[in-house]
Amino acid sequence: MERNLKNVLIISFGFLLLFTAYGGLQSLQSSLHSEEGLGVASLSVLYAALILSSMFLPPILIKKLGCKWTMAGSMCCYIAFSLGNFYASWYTLIPTSVILGLGGAPLWSAKCTYLTIAGNSYAEKAGKNGKDIINQYFGVFFLIFQSSGIWGNLISSLIFSQASNKVEISEENLACCGAYDCMTDTTNTTGSTEPSNSLIYTLLGVYTASGVLAVLLIVIFLDQIKSDQAETEKEKLEPPSFWSTFLATFQHLKDKRQCLLIPLTMYSGFEQGFLSGDYTKTYVTCALGIHYVGYAMICFSAVNSLCSLLFGKISQFTGRKLLFALATVTNIASIIALLLWKPHPKQLAVFFVFPALWGLADAIWQTQTNGLYGILFEKHKEAAFANYRLWESLGFVIAFGYSTKLQVYIKLYILLSVLVLSMVTYGVVEYLEAKNSPGTPTATKKENVGPLTQETHM
Repeated sequence: MERNLKNVLIISFGFLLLFTAYGGLQSLQSSLHSEEGLGVASLSVLYAALILSSMFLPPILIKKLGCKWTMAGSMCCYIAFSLGNFYASWYTLIPTSVILGLGGAPLWSAKCTYLTIAGNSYAEKAGKNGKDIINQYFGVFFLIFQSSGIWGNLISSLIFSQASNKVEISEENLACCGAYDCMTDTTNTTGSTEPSNSLIYTLLGVYTASGVLAVLLIVIFLDQIKSDQAETEKEKLEPPSFWSTFLATFQHLKDKRQCLLIPLTMYSGFEQGFLSGDYTKTYVTCALGIHYVGYAMICFSAVNSLCSLLFGKISQFTGRKLLFALATVTNIASIIALLLWKPHPKQLAVFFVFPALWGLADAIWQTQTNGLYGILFEKHKEAAFANYRLWESLGFVIAFGYSTKLQVYIKLYILLSVLVLSMVTYGVVEYLEAKNSPGTPTATKKENVGPLTQETHM
């Protein structure tokens, strides 16, 4: 096997093992640690730390440690979060959430840098176009990585389904599920949904082992980048001064198109935060039990992956406006349905329809918003994508931050309002683009933004 491709596969399977654990844990946080909102508070803190990490840490760590050891060290931050869940309290989960958030941005930046260097190295030797090889390597990476959402959630559901103390949920308790929840600890009021400590420890043990295997895979089998290649790439990554990345991020806000895209970018964080923080707890866990959370999120992950691939290919024929319209209609219909629907175990299929629709819409928000940033701000990609990470992460922080303070129907109205505002401001951006540069081709530029598409997914 060609050496560079071997390294791409090692990184891909390392991330698969790591995010099998993290993805499963993130889906369960609001249900597993519902006391005083500890689970969603930890996720809010995690994304706040990610914002700080994105601005400062990646260039410094990659310069000092190199890509291989930055990835290995950052992966250890994820393992710390898994260990923090063994004895979940404000004194263990919040600090480990900060550690994970700080490790998130360097991990993804080091991965992007390594794959870019590997692609250019092979292209140079083979006499091929570097961009084509890089896109091919990222395609291999995401093909393997995207399945982590399925495996992590499948493991949690299979382990929690072993519980022997399943109790029938009463109609009185079911009345507290859904949009007009009772603002109580739903996982305790529905006695069937609290798994035993032994099952929780079994799950956390599997997740921790998966993270450790990921680190070992990188440390033992991943080749160190040649020093001359690494130095060249570090020079590209390293800002002229410590504050330049930070300043460039906010200087980019002088572009009114960037300001107009803030609601759309934050909405991406809001809608993902709602699904993993609120839907899993007040609909799935409350009415069916925690062992169904994994199956629901598998449905989301599978549809999301398939639609990301599909919409990435058909966008050149349909254009982004039509796809944004489809995502908007899908999300509005889902939000209205969630406001009206009273979840009940007899309607089992409906619990999976919503994650599927959410996955379809999210695939459009992720692929097309990233593509839009790459096209609009082609000359200032670094500052533009720093803003993307900043505002999407802020959306996560806010969504998880108010998760335990408001009833679900209020959160759905907030989601609807932000979506409507997003489409209005996005429409203005499209109007400005059409006015300033009519007939500008857009599809041809999308190939340049592949490597950055998933960076904000931790």
